[in-house]
Amino acid sequence: MGRRRAPELYRAPFPLYALQVDPSTGLLIAAGGGGAAKTGIKNGVHFLQLERINGRLSASLLHSHDTETRATMNLALAGDILAAGQDAHCQLLRFQAHQQQGNKAEKAGSKEQGPRQRKGAAPAEKKCGAETQHEGLELRVENLQAVQTDFSSDPLQKVVCFNHDTTLLATGGTDGYVRVWKVPSLEKVLEFKAHEGEIEDLALGPDGKLVTVGRDLKASVWQKDQLVTQLHWQENGPTFSSTPYRYQACSESGTFLGLGTVTGSVAIYIAFSLQGVFLCGSCSCCVSGLLL
Repeated sequence: MGRRRAPELYRAPFPLYALQVDPSTGLLIAAGGGGAAKTGIKNGVHFLQLERINGRLSASLLHSHDTETRATMNLALAGDILAAGQDAHCQLLRFQAHQQQGNKAEKAGSKEQGPRQRKGAAPAEKKCGAETQHEGLELRVENLQAVQTDFSSDPLQKVVCFNHDTTLLATGGTDGYVRVWKVPSLEKVLEFKAHEGEIEDLALGPDGKLVTVGRDLKASVWQKDQLVTQLHWQENGPTFSSTPYRYQACSESGTFLGLGTVTGSVAIYIAFSLQGVFLCGSCSCCVSGLLL
């Protein structure tokens, strides 16, 4: 008996590169696109309304925000503000969702499943500029500031994240520089070379520390632009230095670092000291990544 295929929740009309869930509204925010190439593939940020219909999770398109010729490759969410990585730039978006009185969405008795195709779609959804009305919910999206965040010969912002009080955001790209910006003015407050080559991921901790991982095979912890400590596999890791690897991702818990390689080995380190606490060289189910 074959594996059951998971039900399709939503299919976007473009390749998806970034996904966020707004915990306050329950909106699912999906972004991507075909870039500047004239292939007919659009670029956009889609805001989806998640609902349970007869016990099944369903998603319907609430608003489509056109990003013109720029595909959104990475997203960070803080309250009602989105930071979108588009080519070499970071674009700030603000969205606001309101429930209209006396026009609630029909939920009871519906037998629809998966992506919702509503009868009379044209009158149910009304677009006016950047504002969309959809069965009781009203969503407005506006472009705020934008700034170039990467300056390599082939510039591309690869990652963006907010700090914990949403006053700053950090960006990293193909030129190996970390840049920190005020929100929402996007005034630059810090810039330093963190890696030789592309920055794969970064995270801002609650204590002001910054963690970066790059294609130079290093993971680094910074206090502003001062290096606190660094993990380099060939120097600090097991003896099989010929094993291919790349640090891939950061998260924010700040207690442990978990390292996985493409060959299936796993190592766990204490975050503040990078002291090794666990190593498994034969785990075939592991995925590459760095988790804090």
